[in-house]
Amino acid sequence: MSARLPARLGCLALAGVLALPLPPALGQGSAPAARAPVTVNFVNADIEAVTRAFAAMINRSIVVDPRVRGTMTVYSEQPQSIAQAYQSYLWALRGLGFAVVEVGGLLKVVPEAEAKVQTGTVSVGEATPRGDQIVTQIFTLRHQNPNNLVAVLRPLITANNTINASPGSDALVITDYAANLRRIGKIIAALDQPDQGEVDIIPLEHVVAADIAAVVQRLADGGQAVAAPGVARTATGATTVIADARTNALLVRASSVARLASVHALVARLDRPTAGGGVPGAPGMWVVHLKNADATRLATVLRAAFAANAGTGAAGTATGASPLPGTAAVTPLANAAQLSAQGGASTQATAPLTAAAQPSTGGFIQADPSSNSLIITAPEPLYRQLRAMIEQLDQRRAQVYIESMIVEVAGGDAADFGFEWLGKLGRSGNHDINAVQSLTSGAAPNIISVNSSLAQGNLALGDGLSLGLARVIDGVTSLSAILRLLQSQTQTNIVSTPNLITLDNEEAKIVVGENVPFITGQFTNTGTGTTNPFQTIERKDVGITLRIRPQIGEGGAIRMQIYQEQSAVKSTTAAGTSNAGPSTTKRSIEGTVTVDDGQILVLGGLIEDTYTTTQSKVPLLGDIPLLGTIFRSESRERKRTNLMVFLRPIVMRDAQAQQRLSDDRYEQIRAYQMGNQPRPSLVLPIERAPVLPPPAPASAVPLAPLEPPADAASAPAQAPARPDPPPPVPMRLQEAP
Repeated sequence: MSARLPARLGCLALAGVLALPLPPALGQGSAPAARAPVTVNFVNADIEAVTRAFAAMINRSIVVDPRVRGTMTVYSEQPQSIAQAYQSYLWALRGLGFAVVEVGGLLKVVPEAEAKVQTGTVSVGEATPRGDQIVTQIFTLRHQNPNNLVAVLRPLITANNTINASPGSDALVITDYAANLRRIGKIIAALDQPDQGEVDIIPLEHVVAADIAAVVQRLADGGQAVAAPGVARTATGATTVIADARTNALLVRASSVARLASVHALVARLDRPTAGGGVPGAPGMWVVHLKNADATRLATVLRAAFAANAGTGAAGTATGASPLPGTAAVTPLANAAQLSAQGGASTQATAPLTAAAQPSTGGFIQADPSSNSLIITAPEPLYRQLRAMIEQLDQRRAQVYIESMIVEVAGGDAADFGFEWLGKLGRSGNHDINAVQSLTSGAAPNIISVNSSLAQGNLALGDGLSLGLARVIDGVTSLSAILRLLQSQTQTNIVSTPNLITLDNEEAKIVVGENVPFITGQFTNTGTGTTNPFQTIERKDVGITLRIRPQIGEGGAIRMQIYQEQSAVKSTTAAGTSNAGPSTTKRSIEGTVTVDDGQILVLGGLIEDTYTTTQSKVPLLGDIPLLGTIFRSESRERKRTNLMVFLRPIVMRDAQAQQRLSDDRYEQIRAYQMGNQPRPSLVLPIERAPVLPPPAPASAVPLAPLEPPADAASAPAQAPARPDPPPPVPMRLQEAP
């Protein structure tokens, strides 16, 4: 009797609820209207029965998913509104792992894990109050990256629901209970704030912006070191200081007004005129330490640029564009004629890379190569003009990684057919009359030399199939006829990939090959007395040579002056030059091309197909049909050569791109080493070959620097720059399966 009591109470409560007047029809998505208070008392009642009761209360159809099974308890000790009773029903379902979703105006009770894919309610902007129903909400961000907020909001989302980021539209898509979405919406509104304040411009009057930018940056960040003076960007929340050479001002962005005020105070104390200006104790003299440019070259450029001011002030002593003592002029890329005259000869291994530059003399701008600095003797107005030009010229230049691929596929077919015979026609007195047909082509021995070697016990017939007819004359065995058949095929597949890296607008050269000696002269004393014979030789590079000068243009286009040469030593020497040394083959390409960053360009090539036929025959007899075959020898040869040269440049504008490309090549050669380890052996103790160590873990990648605004007078706050995409994958050789 006691076991049925809860069920009876549930039935009584259900009957009482059904007897109450029903509320009016509810609009889609609205909460149940509260008219007359109700008292619900469902204890361990069937979920489907309770759902039908609440559907009648709110005047809405509620469908129960077949997977929803079990009992539930919903009761209240005091009368409450229908909206409050319905909220208690939703809470009870949520505690059992079920949820209510709205699809096309119909309410459904489904398992909580399925609710996120079945809900049809999608809201944009402010969340509509829906109690504990599961809805999908789209939050559009204005300042923050949505990927940064996913990690913060993920723990606040229920386990069975989802949160996704859409970086392209700067939005978050969250599916969860409506009550929780209202809380998350408040959190997003509080977090979606600009990282830092707007850019503030501090004009300078007495000092150069680039000189104090690094000092202000370090002091504003509490002494932290920066990657590049005046151009570094620290972590979020710190102060960023950039020098603008055009307006001689500092661009400052701070996370708070207090930090910005401290930077203003610091700059005001540093922007003071020095006594006489320049180096302390030497008025009118200034020392500028360069960060990227070469001091000797830049000094020449600056003197030439200010040569028009000759006769005014300190610039009157300018030397114009005259070359500096001790500095080698920059020569253009050598052409094919020059390389041919030089023979591609390499310099001595002990020679220095470049001649050491000497301090320049003369003019108001001196260069100190040892410290890569400029010493300027000029009044302060002229010095400011020079510094503005120096800041624009002293920039880090991009580097270009150049891959070239030389592909040569060659093949040859040769066929040889010949018939030789040796016979005795008769005898005249004491002399024999013999007839010989020798039509041997190439290096094959003729029938006379074969018989001579046979008589000596050393038979040599040459390559191919040889069919002979032998007979014994006067006790000596000899061949009277030989039929030769020979067919040969050759295949050549050569791929060479010389690669190199060089600065923008700087020539680079790579030589891969061997240094071969060539005889240039000799002397032999043939007279009487002491002889001292000697030879003079010259060594030349034979192999693959690539010389290139790239110039990065607008939009990533690269203009390149190229000289590519491929040479090899021949196995045979030219006729009449046996004492002159080996002969070489040479293929070269020279020209100027333009190609986009990361694109492959064909420089040129050679497609050659050669057919040669050689026929030797006895006159008249060799022309007889069928029978004439034994009176002639024929050979045919066909050679095919396909040579192509491809090139692809990749621009590396920052350290991250250089590191990625270097790591890729490092891992590639390390994988080759690991795959070519010696096999284990019981008798050979050496079982390991050298292998490169694993690369060190890459350091944290710094954020992109803050770019100065186009108009310094109205500099808006800039969003954090996103990292550039990785460079294209380099060309690689693929092994045939």
